[in-house]
Amino acid sequence: MSRFTFNMPDIGEGIAEAEIVDWHVKVGDRVEEDQEIVDMMTDKATVPMESPVTGTVVEVAGEAGDMVAIGAMLVVVEVEGGIPEAVAEENEPAAEPAAAAEPEVKEAPNPAPATALAPAPTPTPIPASAPAPEPVAKAQSNTAQLATKVLASPAVRQRAADMGIDLAEVKPAEDGRIRHADLDAFLSYNAGAGFSPAAASRGDETVKVIGLRKRIAQNMAASKRNIPHFSYVEEVDVTDLEEMRADLNANRGDKPKLTMMPLIITAICKLIPQFPMINARYDDEANIVTRHGSVHLGVATQTDGGLMVPVIRDAQAKNLWQLAREIGRLAGAARDGSAKSDELSGSTLTLTSLGPLGGVATTPVINRPEVAIIGPNRIIERPMFVPDGNGGERIEKRKLMNISISCDHRVVDGYDAASFIQEFKKLVETPVLLLTD
Repeated sequence: MSRFTFNMPDIGEGIAEAEIVDWHVKVGDRVEEDQEIVDMMTDKATVPMESPVTGTVVEVAGEAGDMVAIGAMLVVVEVEGGIPEAVAEENEPAAEPAAAAEPEVKEAPNPAPATALAPAPTPTPIPASAPAPEPVAKAQSNTAQLATKVLASPAVRQRAADMGIDLAEVKPAEDGRIRHADLDAFLSYNAGAGFSPAAASRGDETVKVIGLRKRIAQNMAASKRNIPHFSYVEEVDVTDLEEMRADLNANRGDKPKLTMMPLIITAICKLIPQFPMINARYDDEANIVTRHGSVHLGVATQTDGGLMVPVIRDAQAKNLWQLAREIGRLAGAARDGSAKSDELSGSTLTLTSLGPLGGVATTPVINRPEVAIIGPNRIIERPMFVPDGNGGERIEKRKLMNISISCDHRVVDGYDAASFIQEFKKLVETPVLLLTD
């Protein structure tokens, strides 16, 4: 028997460590060569790690949520016979950083000596009882207490307290003692008084923040901490745009069905040459703003694990149908976990939409280091005044949508953001312009 230490491999892109998301094996399990043993998450994506040998797991690096440095021990496998030379050579370079880090682990701080511990707090003496009241006052207090005392079991008292019922208001059926049946009768006669509980009581739940949820928390905190956000919201009439979308879908043949998203993306891409400051990334350490010529559009996508942002590369070079197909493909890959690292990074501008849950307006958080994020909101129908063609106006039912934009005020001025959205409004309200060069 020999033991093989599988060290965390260098997965490139300058990554120094990765987080344990989910173990597929535990100590004592037998693993086969190329079997997936653990999922590790980097800043870019979740990467499955496979065992390079066959054997029995005797040690693992930690539990879900722990960080493992590149080159540090990930898992130790007991192998029958010798370790293949090729496997040993491949793993050897990664073992050096772990060996160098070993003394630091051994020199973990010892518990402080007993003399350094703070002395236990001296119990606070209980104050003496107050002097007993005069006999006459005591007799009056006992009389009042007897007059207001209600007979009921602890279970009945607890149930009444949960429902906010004063037992003094409940009339007992017999013996002067209130029972559950008396509470039921009280509730039946006071059904509209709001005594029924809003919902069943539930215990507290502790959820460890790991994996994608931890990464989202870190990124959002960093964005709000470092970026001075401002938001701008405008109302857009999308009645004609929706009619055009319906016509295109009715004649699409074998093309993918168009949602509102490809149309919005097309409008954004047409405007970026006029507003290059919107499609930019800010390196606040180097103090450099890069205005990108190509629009690599991140599309915020909700998954079972949390929010992910797959990226449509060169969105400005795609037509409506290509955008629709790419949106569907990337959203599916994000939700089933098959999205590659390069499909989840490198965006220059992000579009976020909650679809029918979009609300009246949103103030989305910028996907750092980008400088802007755009959020279409829910489409609603409302009566509006529109020209009647004879110099007057008439009331007509129209489809309206609010469009929100959040910007980094260090890079984008309020005037620029407002001008961008106003030009977006013109394009969307005259949708034929979306199909022209």
